Amino acid sequence: MTTSRNPVKGIWLMVAAVAAFAAQDGFSRHLAGEYNTLMIIMIRYWAFAGFVVLLALRRPEGPRAAIRSNRLPAHLIRSCLLVAEICLIVWGYTLIGLIESHAVFAVCPLLIVALSGPILGERISWQRWAAVGAGMLGVLIILRPGVGVFSWPALLPLAAAFLFALYSVLTRLTTRDEPTFPAFFWPGAIGAVLMTGLGLPHLEPMLPQDMAFLAFYCALSILSHWLLLQCYEQIEAARVQPYAYLQIVFVTIIGLTVYSEVLELPVALGALVIIAAGLFALSLERKTA
Repeated sequence: MTTSRNPVKGIWLMVAAVAAFAAQDGFSRHLAGEYNTLMIIMIRYWAFAGFVVLLALRRPEGPRAAIRSNRLPAHLIRSCLLVAEICLIVWGYTLIGLIESHAVFAVCPLLIVALSGPILGERISWQRWAAVGAGMLGVLIILRPGVGVFSWPALLPLAAAFLFALYSVLTRLTTRDEPTFPAFFWPGAIGAVLMTGLGLPHLEPMLPQDMAFLAFYCALSILSHWLLLQCYEQIEAARVQPYAYLQIVFVTIIGLTVYSEVLELPVALGALVIIAAGLFALSLERKTA
């Protein structure tokens, strides 16, 4: 879309979407900490696959036409990247917590900028490269290598950010010459098949309370994506992206209040540097557009 239908509504939908994503992350931290991570993500994928199939069935052009794509190999690669990203970031939640994981993962939009040059052939100005460099400086502030507090689990959200950035750039590539719905449908469908193969061997019984949490987790997975789709029907993605950083705020609140995590000063400073660099890069992109 080139114009906004209802910008105010779109902004509030984005705020609601990132709040739902944050709540989803909160449930995943608990569930993956108590049970096998692959099993939890497998069940989440089952719910999301059901959601994308339902959307396909409701498409006006018919389900077969809606999911038709000439880029299935690319969608397979994207699906593998997304599965790996989700597994790594959820694993990171269980090892270093929500706050530090999301502080590092915030560098993802800047990695998308860096990868869009070699993969998409986009021209990247020195100002955008400076924003990428500033974002990586923020990551170093958070990780603090060489000062005795660095731990390898802190690399998990960084690896997840790189995988999701690569997934996002490939999504741009696949939607250049075909509709966007296949790029949304196939990662859900293929990912469910991949996670079933990975997760089924790790099935284990769950407590009734945790089964209720798992139901909320799956429902939030569907709700968050539905809200995001509704948001992009009301407003251009570039205009609403700054509000996506509110997810860090919501996640921090959940980490502090529910899991008694601690917001350390270097993590807060590093996150602020990354967010500032990301907003600067976004402002450059909007001016170019």
